[in-house]
Amino acid sequence: MSRCFSSNGLTLHAPRGHHSFKRCLSSHFLNQIQVNSIPYALPNPPLNLSEPSKFSRQRLYPITASTTTPAVETPKSSFRSKNPKDINVLVVGSTGYIGKFVVKELIDRGFNVIATAREKSGIRGRNSKEETLIQLKGANVCFSDVTQLDNLEKSLENLGFPIDVVVSCLASRTGGVKDSWKIDYEATKNSLVAGRNRGASHFVLLSAICVQKPLLEFQRAKLKFEAELMREAEEDDGFTYSIVRPTAFFKSLGGQVELVRDGKPYVMFGDGKLCACKPISEQDLASFIADCVLSKDKINQVLPIGGPGKALTPLEQGEILFRLSGREPKFLKVPIQIMDFAIGVLDFLVKIFPSMEDAAEFGKIGRYYAAESMLILDPETGEYSAEKTPSYGKDTLEEFFERVLREGMAGQELGEQTIF
Repeated sequence: MSRCFSSNGLTLHAPRGHHSFKRCLSSHFLNQIQVNSIPYALPNPPLNLSEPSKFSRQRLYPITASTTTPAVETPKSSFRSKNPKDINVLVVGSTGYIGKFVVKELIDRGFNVIATAREKSGIRGRNSKEETLIQLKGANVCFSDVTQLDNLEKSLENLGFPIDVVVSCLASRTGGVKDSWKIDYEATKNSLVAGRNRGASHFVLLSAICVQKPLLEFQRAKLKFEAELMREAEEDDGFTYSIVRPTAFFKSLGGQVELVRDGKPYVMFGDGKLCACKPISEQDLASFIADCVLSKDKINQVLPIGGPGKALTPLEQGEILFRLSGREPKFLKVPIQIMDFAIGVLDFLVKIFPSMEDAAEFGKIGRYYAAESMLILDPETGEYSAEKTPSYGKDTLEEFFERVLREGMAGQELGEQTIF
């Protein structure tokens, strides 16, 4: 049963049974590579979703069916004319890596935040309700399951007041094929439906810049929801969205800091210049997402965003680490072809053992992040551009590396979706 409480006061793990995959790819260099993402399979059957309540001016496209959720009256005027304390912001994915910072940022800005959380939240469900309430202090915490529309709607019904804005920070944790569609598409769509049924007229979506070149399942799942979100705004001129596509997170680039500090080599594919990114800190990204709640210049926009400073290649990241640690540079260069071979083997094995589908996808994700830049992609030339990738915030990767060299990576876990 759903209950609502108010509180004031990359190493992708292969599924069980795929140890042979891990042995194949987890040599010394692969165990040092981290990326920050997740994966795709064939889409699941369409959701049986609710028809919008009387909050919507027009029908919610492409959502059909009926709901018994009682209608809640909401003011006719735009929420943007209200004071932040009177704006109700629903945050889904609130206990995730970025979600926690988004909740805090919105609370600090004075919004009335409703945060959904699982009864056992965090990585592998290790946080209890009490720990979640402490973690999300200042928010109204609703324990619910965003993968179940009925459950989510009951949770919001218990609040007794409407929703103005939905902020989705949902992302697949396990990186599995089915999990990507379950979370990146279905659960995110549930949050749109439930929010609209409670009166939400704006949706802020945390997506990813890598969807520009969708070769992976999680990218396709994200794009499918993005397209439906855009169509919803086209169908109802009273509804708006902001789609945020950040580059790499600091944590996803921190997997080798402690290894370098301990005298081990920095591992990179090819010459270390195959890709680049403009990494952004969790706090700066949370601030940008919070800007999207009220900023009219971010309405109905796809918003790629990176951190401050120049784009950095893996080679440059390694050089920064060696300089900060005071160690002589020592690089281990790995041919990218070794990943191509491993992926070919896994794709072949999937034909014999379908249960290895996720393992094959994990390999493809690793290959993607080893060679593709997290920058704006020119669709005509196929080239990535650091100059066209917007910068935001003040936190730098070098400052992050300095802190991790002093304090270690404790508390910096990305979740179950880290690669290799």
